[in-house]
Amino acid sequence: MYKLALLALEDGSIYKGISIGYYGNTSGEVIFNTSITGYQEIITDPSYIKQIVTFTNPHIGNTGINNEDIEYKKICVSGLILNCIPSVLISNYRSNCSLIEYLNNQHRVCIANIDTRKLTIQLRDKGIKNGAIITVNNINNNNIKLAIKLARKNIKLKNINVIQLYNKKKYNYKKYKYHIIVYDFGTKYNIIRILKKLGCRITIVSYKTSFKEISSMNPDGVVVSNGPGNPEDFKGSIYTIKKLCKNKIPLFGICLGHQLLALASGAKTIKMNFGHHGSNHPILDIKTGKIFITSQNHCFVVDENTLPKNSKITHRSLFDGTLQGLERIDCPALSFQGHPESSPGPQDAYLLFYRFIKKLN
Repeated sequence: MYKLALLALEDGSIYKGISIGYYGNTSGEVIFNTSITGYQEIITDPSYIKQIVTFTNPHIGNTGINNEDIEYKKICVSGLILNCIPSVLISNYRSNCSLIEYLNNQHRVCIANIDTRKLTIQLRDKGIKNGAIITVNNINNNNIKLAIKLARKNIKLKNINVIQLYNKKKYNYKKYKYHIIVYDFGTKYNIIRILKKLGCRITIVSYKTSFKEISSMNPDGVVVSNGPGNPEDFKGSIYTIKKLCKNKIPLFGICLGHQLLALASGAKTIKMNFGHHGSNHPILDIKTGKIFITSQNHCFVVDENTLPKNSKITHRSLFDGTLQGLERIDCPALSFQGHPESSPGPQDAYLLFYRFIKKLN
C-alpha cells in the first residue's frame, strides 16, 4: 500500500499523488525531461544535482535497474516525478532490482500518479521553478502549507558539494597514446569510457585544482566536464581555464565545461526559461551543414551577443537557435553545449571527441 504525496511549486501550485520511493521530503529545481528511454542514466547523472526531474514519458521503470547503465555510483537527482506507477514486471534480463527498490535503497523521494503533461506545460509556459515533494499520511491544509514552504526555500546552487571522481588506477603507459586531464565538475562515466577507447590515459582532478597543478602533470589535453550549477559561480575554475587557453593546452568543454570556456573567453551566460533536457534535440553543424540529434541537459546558455572575437560559433540548436558549440581561433580549444557522450541518447555527436583528439596531434 502506497502513502500519499504532495508536489508543491514555489508559486503555490499543488499536485497530489502517491509516494512510490523513499518516504520523506525533498526540494530542488523542478525541470522536465523529454527522453523516451534512459531513465537510469538520467537519474545518475551528476548534472542533475539539486534538481527534481519530471519525466514526460509516462512509462518509466519498466526495464528496472542494472549495473551497466549508470553514470555515477549513486542517484544524483533530488527527486522524481512520474505519471504512472512503474510496473512490478521488469522487462530486462540485465535488471538487478526495480526502480522503486533502487529509490528506496538510496533514500530518494518520488511522486507518481500526477498529470505530468499539465506540469510540463506549466513549466514550459511559466519557466522552471523550485519545488518540493513531501510524503504524507493524509492531505490537509497544514501539509500543503509545509510543502509550499519547502518549495520556497532558497536553493543555493553554488554551495553544492560537486561529486568528485579521482583516478586511482595504475596504467600501463605503453598502452595509451595520450594523457588527458579530466577537470571534474561531476563527470559522467561515459565520458571516461569514450576517452579510454580513443587511447587516452586519464587523470581526473577536482574542479578546485589550479593551473600550476594541472600543468605539472604534463597533459596532452584537458577535458572540462559536465556538472550542476551556475557556471558564473566557478570563478577559480574560470581563471584556470583562461590560463590553459593562454598556454595553448588543447581543451574540450562539455555542457557546463562549454559554458566555462565561454566565460573564460570573455562571453557571458544567461539562464533559460525552461532549459534543454532530453535526447531528441537537433543540432546544426555550421561548418558541414549536417544535422545530428543530441542529448541535452542544461538550464544556462552562452549569450552569443557577448561572444568575443577570439571565438567562433560551431553549432546551433534547431529548436530555438541558441548557441550550441564554439571554438577558439587563437588556441586549440573547442566546446559543445550538449552531451556528445550521450548516455542516454543518440551517438551522432561522438565525432566531437575525434575532433578533440585531432587537436592533440
